[in-house]
Amino acid sequence: MAKIKPSKGAPYARILGVGGYRPTRVVPNEVILEKIDSSDEWIRSRSGIATRHWASPEETVTAMSVEASGKAIADAGIDPGQIGAVIVSTVSHFKQTPAVATEIADKIGSGKPAAFDISAGCAGFGYGLTLAKGMIVEGSAEYVLVIGVERLSDLTDLEDRATAFLFGDGAGAVVVGPSDEPHIGPTVWGSEGDKSETIKQTVPWNEFHVGDVSKLPLDTQGEIKFPAITQEGQAVFRWAVFEMAKVAQQALDAAGISAEDLDVFIPHQANMRIIDSMVKTLKLPEHVTVARDVETTGNTSAASIPLAMERLLATGKAKSGDTALIIGFGAGLVFAATVVTLP
Repeated sequence: MAKIKPSKGAPYARILGVGGYRPTRVVPNEVILEKIDSSDEWIRSRSGIATRHWASPEETVTAMSVEASGKAIADAGIDPGQIGAVIVSTVSHFKQTPAVATEIADKIGSGKPAAFDISAGCAGFGYGLTLAKGMIVEGSAEYVLVIGVERLSDLTDLEDRATAFLFGDGAGAVVVGPSDEPHIGPTVWGSEGDKSETIKQTVPWNEFHVGDVSKLPLDTQGEIKFPAITQEGQAVFRWAVFEMAKVAQQALDAAGISAEDLDVFIPHQANMRIIDSMVKTLKLPEHVTVARDVETTGNTSAASIPLAMERLLATGKAKSGDTALIIGFGAGLVFAATVVTLP
């Protein structure tokens, strides 16, 4: 039996740079209220959302990702050609193949890196970060670009009172590279497939393609609705508040730190009530900065954590070297949490 040469990677990995892109168009709650029977006060009280960004036809998944990636690469201080892998987490790239990661890799000028998409909903950034860390330590890439990007406005049913106000568009990216010290902790991740119906696409693509009106939802004009994301709000809220706080605590324990050691908390920006409830359950000290980007960005799924991270650093609410707890959770149901050092 031949002896295989072992891989030689870096001792550890860390986030070296972050970048974000928010579409130009800002959509206030008043626009959402044109299609649903609600109020600005109700939307704010239930979700904390005041505005969100919606992409124009030109602000594609690829275009937004390229913008965010360019900022992250510049922030990391490396050349695009040094990127050895590109990982894109998204549920709103509508081509089954090829992966949008390959197009992004080409447009940023990174040569011929490994490139692939993952589908892990709102936990996608954490999944991608974990894969990047493994690649760097294993030695298959020196620098990995991880992108979370969504055009959820394309998957929003504007007549659904429960979800019409929730979703936004945008892209967030980080460059992960080698480190002599641990700056990305162990990931606590998993899935609960028995709850897969709580957040889902209304109609599978194959059924929508057939176009059998008897099986498809119709809008108020009697036209077939494009597939959209729907959720069981109360079930998701209870799961996020009670179960994800436990996962967040497990991530702290796995990293060997306590809530007192944290500087920043960056949860998935799903809902302000969920964020506030998790802060309370985790008993985070007053000095911990909490990301509340959801107020002006909405729920951008896989993009929400890197977008929130980028904004905290850009506004000075967080600084390079801060210790941050991040956690993503959503459709699947899936989750991923870890502790990182901010770039």
